[in-house]
Amino acid sequence: MVAGTRRRAIHPEAVMASRAKIPGPEELEDMEVFFKVLGDSTRLRILHALLAGELCVGDLSEAFGMSVSAVSHQLAVLKSARLVRHRREGKIVYYALTDHHVSAVLQSIRTHLAE
Repeated sequence: MVAGTRRRAIHPEAVMASRAKIPGPEELEDMEVFFKVLGDSTRLRILHALLAGELCVGDLSEAFGMSVSAVSHQLAVLKSARLVRHRREGKIVYYALTDHHVSAVLQSIRTHLAE
């Protein structure tokens, strides 16, 4: 900026209103991580498969033609992002979407892209 010049908003009220809508740095960082997790097609496939209900690692592995360890790794990423939850039944671990918000996000993305 040249010395002596000042920026002037044409619509200062709109500028103030837009600033008020911007989340804080920590929340923005959390959102960034969330979108990075969703930025992987394998993880998106897993989330969509879980829309039908809970599945075990072996079933997901078979459905995608992937190794159990590869699926487990992706599930760990999804779990750390709080997009999936698990429960153990003996030696079998079942995974499911954490809550209805996850399915709502997936549906919202699909609806947006279809428009």
